Amino acid sequence: MAVTLDQTIEQKQKTLWASILGHQTFWVLVAVILACIFLSFATDAFATSRNLYNITRNVTFVAIIALGMTLVIITGGIDLSVGSVLCLCSMILAVVMNAGYSIEVGIAASIATALVIGAFNGVLIAYIGFPPFVVTLGMLSVARSLAMVASNNTVVFQFGPDHDKLLALGGGAWLFGIANPVLYMIVLALLTGFVLRWTRFGRYLFAIGGNEHAATLTGVPVKRIKVIVYMISALSAGVAGIIQTGWLGAVTTNIGAGMELQVIAAAVIGGANLAGGVGTAFGALVGAALIEVIRNSLGLLGINAFWQGTFIGGATILAVLFDRIRNFRQSE
Repeated sequence: MAVTLDQTIEQKQKTLWASILGHQTFWVLVAVILACIFLSFATDAFATSRNLYNITRNVTFVAIIALGMTLVIITGGIDLSVGSVLCLCSMILAVVMNAGYSIEVGIAASIATALVIGAFNGVLIAYIGFPPFVVTLGMLSVARSLAMVASNNTVVFQFGPDHDKLLALGGGAWLFGIANPVLYMIVLALLTGFVLRWTRFGRYLFAIGGNEHAATLTGVPVKRIKVIVYMISALSAGVAGIIQTGWLGAVTTNIGAGMELQVIAAAVIGGANLAGGVGTAFGALVGAALIEVIRNSLGLLGINAFWQGTFIGGATILAVLFDRIRNFRQSE
């Protein structure tokens, strides 16, 4: 029987809707929207311009690192060192500028530090065969220790002749009153999404995460790609560290402590699969947004802040459960 054009369009629409409704990121986005609507009615402080400005700005630091973490998770890896890398890169920037060097030199030193750490992690994992968990857990301790050594475990809040430039970089709002960190996050998210969707490098990431052995047999440079991925992850932490330093106006050696857990949670809640082969840039942003809305809502609703970890951990477990149920249904 011949199939009409209308029937073909209708079938495609049904398939599209089924795909959207079956996607974890969609339901997390729905949860964020519903939470925002509820909080807008439950408290007078949530929907204020000042609070929304703070939420959008605060979410950027986790979101930017979650973009890099998503690439790592897609390949089937993990990076536990990002919080400490953020701390070290922030401290290198602060110490270099405090010594009288320009903001350009400080940023270059910070970025170089991140790339070296990422390359070190990647080489150990890809070429020597160390488990990603062990390597990055070790780097978590090493990077924070180096930050303490670089600053003699002191607070750095003077950034030399370009002090005001750094504060404007992280704390300003250059375009339509939108906080600069939000603009950086949007640009990086679009770039990450483009790489994952439209480039050969992106296809390689999914191939490695889906079946690393098969990817190797088809000619994918698995080891080199893995090194690059861990360099990108460390770079994202370094970029977030630079922005956060400008926003805070000071750097301490406890900056970024525990941030790796929030970043991994954001990526997983947003749909990245820890087994590899699945993940999106948009999902990383949505996951980070949910975490920030949870954190922000606790104070507004008068709930003890100590419950934050429970809510975020619960959301992460639910996200993994959702993924397991979906996979189970597809295998039937």
